[in-house]
Amino acid sequence: MSRKARFKWGGAPSSPDEMDSFRLKRLTYSSRSYFSSLLLPTHHNYTHNLSSLQPCILFSNRGDSHSLKMIRASFFLCILTVTLNVLAKPSTNSWPHSHYGRFHGANGCARALYIMTNDPAGNSIIALKVTNGTLTDGSITPTGGKGLSCIDQRVNRTSYPDGLFSQSAVDVRGNTLIVVNPGSNTLTMMAIDPHNTFALRIVGSPVSTMGDFPVTVAISPRNNMACVANSGAKAGIACFSMHQERGLAPLMDKQISFPTNQTTPPVGPWNTVSQVLFNRDESALLTTVKGDPRNNITGFLSTLPIQNDRPAAQDTRSVPNGIALLFGTTLIPGTSDILATDAFFGALTISLDGAQPKTIAKTTVPDQADTCWAVISPVTRTGFVTDLLVNSIVEIEPLSGRILQNTILPNDNPGMTDLVAAGKLLYALSPGLGNTSAAVAVVDVSQRPAKLLQNFEFNGGSKSAQGMAWI
Repeated sequence: MSRKARFKWGGAPSSPDEMDSFRLKRLTYSSRSYFSSLLLPTHHNYTHNLSSLQPCILFSNRGDSHSLKMIRASFFLCILTVTLNVLAKPSTNSWPHSHYGRFHGANGCARALYIMTNDPAGNSIIALKVTNGTLTDGSITPTGGKGLSCIDQRVNRTSYPDGLFSQSAVDVRGNTLIVVNPGSNTLTMMAIDPHNTFALRIVGSPVSTMGDFPVTVAISPRNNMACVANSGAKAGIACFSMHQERGLAPLMDKQISFPTNQTTPPVGPWNTVSQVLFNRDESALLTTVKGDPRNNITGFLSTLPIQNDRPAAQDTRSVPNGIALLFGTTLIPGTSDILATDAFFGALTISLDGAQPKTIAKTTVPDQADTCWAVISPVTRTGFVTDLLVNSIVEIEPLSGRILQNTILPNDNPGMTDLVAAGKLLYALSPGLGNTSAAVAVVDVSQRPAKLLQNFEFNGGSKSAQGMAWI
């Protein structure tokens, strides 16, 4: 059948203008068919902005046939634009899978600060909104487990404001948050919605930590692994794989035990586990464990090798010179060293080069009471430590141990516990003593003396609040 015959069979145009009109209608039909195909139910994993399609469809409905070439060009440009738009936008009806490395949030997404309530009636994660460094209330999400606090032997009562004698009860990597539940001996994995950092959901179910009273957790994106330390009657470390849908699964038949001779809840702060963290290349899990200098019991640093995404069967333990009550620890960027606090005197820098960890610098903080938490600022590249009973920020040059500043903050906080560094700002948790509200101090550490920008009393906080992580 000839081309002319085909036109006649379908009601062919009889003039050039009618031919252009026919082509225009065919183009319009094609455009509607294409755009309709984009909106089929089978494409439920994508979201579409219908308004972006209208210029293409409306333009193809114009009747001035003399501009057919321009219409064709515009039509195909619209198709390209809309196709890219469709493929680039994930659906808001379902969350993307969690990522364990870099945070994959939407552009302009508000960042958040995460703290756990450690409530014995039901543990929760408090998410605080961070806007230009300033904090406001966000959300409170149950973890599916329970909180619990240690017993402070010095005063013979439930310990507060430091309920766990530890650092890093909450850890965040990418869109994944993991938190300990000391009262139920479990660990909870949660996914953070990349479009709303205050929306969290439990992934899988909370899992047993294989011991008693978990107090600290660390995530390794490289090994797709999370490790936890228990500090109660069954103290030790255990590691778990992370699955985006099923959650946590044990990588060990049983935990690697620590000889702390503790109870559940622990009576301390002596002979308790302080912190777990991965070394710089995530080839080993480090754990700091306190001793009891009063009874000549020495604390230690545990090193557990990680090979082929699995923990070794046994750790090695060392005693860096000069330690007494090893507590919070942080990696020193660009080195294999760590900055660790010691509640007896202040802080020390430990080199992990060589066969055995070795203390290379020691910092004695004047008038300190319980210097227990540490972080390195990415801006100043110096260390900052906080004290449970002294309301000050102490800046330390890690490699020399020299104190650069000791700034008393102008607020009513009795002291500070967990802290994180984000840019030039430091966020320090002060759970309070029961007669004061739980608060987070926001401090600009890019200047000396450090400057308090905000002291935010947040909803849902109490003297048992623990842990802090930032996204």
